Amino acid sequence: MKIFCIGRNYVEHAKELGNAVPDEPVIFIKPKSALTQGNIPFYYPQFSNELNYEAEIVLHICKNGKYISAKNANKYYNQITIGIDFTARDIQNQLKEKGLPWEKAKGWDGSALIGKWVDIDKVVKPINFSLNLNGEQVQKGNSSDMLFSFDKIVAHISEYFSLNIGDMIFTGTPAGVGECVVADVLEGFLEDEKMFQVEIK
Repeated sequence: MKIFCIGRNYVEHAKELGNAVPDEPVIFIKPKSALTQGNIPFYYPQFSNELNYEAEIVLHICKNGKYISAKNANKYYNQITIGIDFTARDIQNQLKEKGLPWEKAKGWDGSALIGKWVDIDKVVKPINFSLNLNGEQVQKGNSSDMLFSFDKIVAHISEYFSLNIGDMIFTGTPAGVGECVVADVLEGFLEDEKMFQVEIK
Protein backbone atom coordinates (compact mmCIF):
# COMPACT_ATOMS: atom_id res chain seq x y z
CA MET A 1 0.00 0.00 0.00
CA LYS A 2 1.31 3.41 -1.01
CA ILE A 3 0.21 6.87 0.08
CA PHE A 4 0.61 9.43 -2.71
CA CYS A 5 0.22 13.12 -1.92
CA ILE A 6 -0.28 16.06 -4.27
CA GLY A 7 1.21 19.41 -3.29
CA ARG A 8 0.10 22.90 -4.35
CA ASN A 9 -3.13 21.76 -6.00
CA TYR A 10 -5.05 24.88 -4.92
CA VAL A 11 -3.79 28.28 -6.08
CA GLU A 12 -4.55 30.12 -2.84
CA HIS A 13 -2.72 27.52 -0.75
CA ALA A 14 0.37 27.77 -2.94
CA LYS A 15 0.28 31.53 -2.52
CA GLU A 16 -0.17 31.43 1.26
CA LEU A 17 3.05 29.42 1.58
CA GLY A 18 4.91 31.57 -0.92
CA ASN A 19 5.22 28.75 -3.45
CA ALA A 20 4.99 28.94 -7.21
CA VAL A 21 1.83 27.61 -8.85
CA PRO A 22 2.89 24.35 -10.59
CA ASP A 23 2.21 23.43 -14.23
CA GLU A 24 1.90 19.73 -13.39
CA PRO A 25 0.98 17.81 -10.21
CA VAL A 26 3.60 17.90 -7.47
CA ILE A 27 3.94 14.36 -6.10
CA PHE A 28 5.43 13.11 -2.85
CA ILE A 29 4.93 9.84 -1.00
CA LYS A 30 4.33 8.92 2.63
CA PRO A 31 5.23 5.43 3.88
CA LYS A 32 2.62 2.94 5.09
CA SER A 33 3.63 3.69 8.69
CA ALA A 34 2.33 7.26 8.24
CA LEU A 35 -1.26 6.03 8.04
CA THR A 36 -3.53 6.59 11.04
CA GLN A 37 -7.30 6.39 11.40
CA GLY A 38 -9.50 9.17 12.75
CA ASN A 39 -11.36 8.84 16.04
CA ILE A 40 -8.26 7.79 17.96
CA PRO A 41 -5.77 10.07 19.75
CA PHE A 42 -3.06 11.67 17.63
CA TYR A 43 0.25 12.32 19.36
CA TYR A 44 2.17 15.53 18.76
CA PRO A 45 5.61 14.62 17.32
CA GLN A 46 8.48 15.17 19.73
CA PHE A 47 10.79 16.66 17.10
CA SER A 48 8.55 19.54 16.01
CA ASN A 49 7.45 22.83 17.52
CA GLU A 50 5.17 23.81 14.63
CA LEU A 51 2.64 21.15 13.67
CA ASN A 52 0.33 22.15 10.81
CA TYR A 53 -2.92 20.60 9.61
CA GLU A 54 -3.72 20.28 5.89
CA ALA A 55 -7.20 18.89 5.15
CA GLU A 56 -7.60 17.05 1.85
CA ILE A 57 -9.90 14.83 -0.18
CA VAL A 58 -8.40 11.33 -0.29
CA LEU A 59 -9.02 8.80 -3.08
CA HIS A 60 -9.03 5.02 -2.58
CA ILE A 61 -7.54 3.07 -5.50
CA CYS A 62 -9.64 0.01 -6.42
CA LYS A 63 -7.84 -1.32 -9.50
CA ASN A 64 -4.25 -2.02 -10.48
CA GLY A 65 -2.90 0.13 -13.28
CA LYS A 66 0.02 1.78 -15.03
CA TYR A 67 0.07 4.43 -17.78
CA ILE A 68 -3.60 5.20 -17.19
CA SER A 69 -5.24 7.74 -19.49
CA ALA A 70 -7.16 10.61 -17.93
CA LYS A 71 -10.33 9.54 -19.73
CA ASN A 72 -10.19 6.09 -18.07
CA ALA A 73 -8.85 7.20 -14.70
CA ASN A 74 -12.24 7.27 -12.97
CA LYS A 75 -12.34 3.46 -13.20
CA TYR A 76 -9.38 3.24 -10.82
CA TYR A 77 -10.86 4.85 -7.70
CA ASN A 78 -14.18 4.08 -6.06
CA GLN A 79 -14.20 5.67 -2.61
CA ILE A 80 -13.20 8.94 -1.01
CA THR A 81 -12.73 10.35 2.45
CA ILE A 82 -11.29 13.42 4.11
CA GLY A 83 -7.82 13.24 5.61
CA ILE A 84 -5.11 15.40 7.11
CA ASP A 85 -1.61 15.65 5.71
CA PHE A 86 0.08 16.60 8.98
CA THR A 87 3.22 18.63 8.41
CA ALA A 88 6.06 19.51 10.76
CA ARG A 89 6.37 22.96 9.23
CA ASP A 90 9.47 24.00 11.17
CA ILE A 91 11.32 20.88 10.04
CA GLN A 92 10.13 21.33 6.47
CA ASN A 93 11.34 24.93 6.36
CA GLN A 94 14.76 23.94 7.74
CA LEU A 95 15.16 21.20 5.14
CA LYS A 96 13.97 23.39 2.26
CA GLU A 97 16.46 26.11 3.22
CA LYS A 98 19.24 23.53 2.87
CA GLY A 99 17.87 22.20 -0.41
CA LEU A 100 17.24 18.80 1.18
CA PRO A 101 14.32 16.37 0.77
CA TRP A 102 11.60 16.90 3.37
CA GLU A 103 10.22 13.41 4.05
CA LYS A 104 11.02 13.89 7.74
CA ALA A 105 8.55 16.77 7.81
CA LYS A 106 5.78 14.92 5.95
CA GLY A 107 6.25 11.16 6.22
CA TRP A 108 6.77 10.43 9.90
CA ASP A 109 4.70 7.79 11.68
CA GLY A 110 1.05 8.81 11.98
CA SER A 111 1.30 11.85 9.69
CA ALA A 112 -1.42 10.71 7.25
CA LEU A 113 -4.78 10.70 8.99
CA ILE A 114 -7.88 9.47 7.19
CA GLY A 115 -11.58 9.31 7.99
CA LYS A 116 -14.20 6.75 7.03
CA TRP A 117 -14.58 5.81 3.37
CA VAL A 118 -17.71 6.53 1.31
CA ASP A 119 -18.57 5.43 -2.23
CA ILE A 120 -17.72 8.25 -4.61
CA ASP A 121 -20.88 7.57 -6.64
CA LYS A 122 -22.94 8.66 -3.63
CA VAL A 123 -21.18 12.03 -3.30
CA VAL A 124 -22.53 15.19 -4.91
CA LYS A 125 -20.02 16.79 -7.30
CA PRO A 126 -18.24 19.12 -7.22
CA ILE A 127 -17.27 18.03 -3.72
CA ASN A 128 -17.35 20.34 -0.72
CA PHE A 129 -15.19 19.56 2.30
CA SER A 130 -14.04 21.37 5.42
CA LEU A 131 -12.00 21.16 8.61
CA ASN A 132 -12.96 22.42 12.04
CA LEU A 133 -10.47 23.27 14.78
CA ASN A 134 -12.05 23.26 18.24
CA GLY A 135 -15.48 23.71 16.70
CA GLU A 136 -14.57 26.56 14.34
CA GLN A 137 -14.15 26.11 10.61
CA VAL A 138 -10.56 26.80 9.54
CA GLN A 139 -10.47 25.25 6.05
CA LYS A 140 -13.08 24.97 3.34
CA GLY A 141 -12.52 23.55 -0.12
CA ASN A 142 -14.30 22.47 -3.26
CA SER A 143 -12.97 19.98 -5.79
CA SER A 144 -13.79 22.39 -8.63
CA ASP A 145 -11.01 24.68 -7.37
CA MET A 146 -8.30 22.08 -7.88
CA LEU A 147 -5.63 22.90 -10.42
CA PHE A 148 -5.54 19.21 -11.37
CA SER A 149 -8.65 17.02 -11.28
CA PHE A 150 -8.82 13.56 -9.73
CA ASP A 151 -8.51 11.99 -13.19
CA LYS A 152 -5.51 14.10 -14.18
CA ILE A 153 -3.82 13.28 -10.87
CA VAL A 154 -4.35 9.53 -11.28
CA ALA A 155 -3.10 9.63 -14.88
CA HIS A 156 0.00 11.65 -13.95
CA ILE A 157 0.95 9.46 -10.99
CA SER A 158 0.58 6.34 -13.13
CA GLU A 159 3.18 7.62 -15.59
CA TYR A 160 5.81 7.17 -12.88
CA PHE A 161 4.39 4.68 -10.36
CA SER A 162 2.19 1.62 -10.59
CA LEU A 163 -1.12 2.09 -8.83
CA ASN A 164 -2.32 -0.88 -6.80
CA ILE A 165 -5.53 -1.79 -5.03
CA GLY A 166 -5.51 -0.16 -1.58
CA ASP A 167 -3.24 2.74 -2.51
CA MET A 168 -4.43 6.19 -1.44
CA ILE A 169 -4.05 9.63 -2.98
CA PHE A 170 -4.20 12.83 -0.90
CA THR A 171 -5.31 15.30 -3.55
CA GLY A 172 -4.11 18.60 -2.08
CA THR A 173 -5.21 21.13 0.51
CA PRO A 174 -7.02 24.45 0.07
CA ALA A 175 -5.99 27.72 1.75
CA GLY A 176 -6.30 28.03 5.49
CA VAL A 177 -3.63 25.64 6.75
CA GLY A 178 -2.48 26.49 10.23
CA GLU A 179 -0.93 25.36 13.46
CA CYS A 180 -2.44 22.94 15.95
CA VAL A 181 -1.33 22.17 19.50
CA VAL A 182 -1.90 19.62 22.24
CA ALA A 183 -5.57 19.35 23.34
CA ASP A 184 -6.88 20.69 20.01
CA VAL A 185 -9.74 18.75 18.43
CA LEU A 186 -9.88 18.46 14.64
CA GLU A 187 -12.99 17.39 12.71
CA GLY A 188 -13.15 16.69 9.00
CA PHE A 189 -16.34 16.99 6.98
CA LEU A 190 -17.42 15.80 3.54
CA GLU A 191 -20.34 18.10 2.77
CA ASP A 192 -22.18 18.00 6.16
CA GLU A 193 -21.09 14.49 7.12
CA LYS A 194 -18.37 14.17 9.75
CA MET A 195 -15.65 11.84 8.51
CA PHE A 196 -13.34 11.93 11.51
CA GLN A 197 -12.71 13.57 14.85
CA VAL A 198 -9.28 13.47 16.45
CA GLU A 199 -7.76 14.99 19.57
CA ILE A 200 -4.09 15.92 19.69
CA LYS A 201 -2.36 14.46 22.72
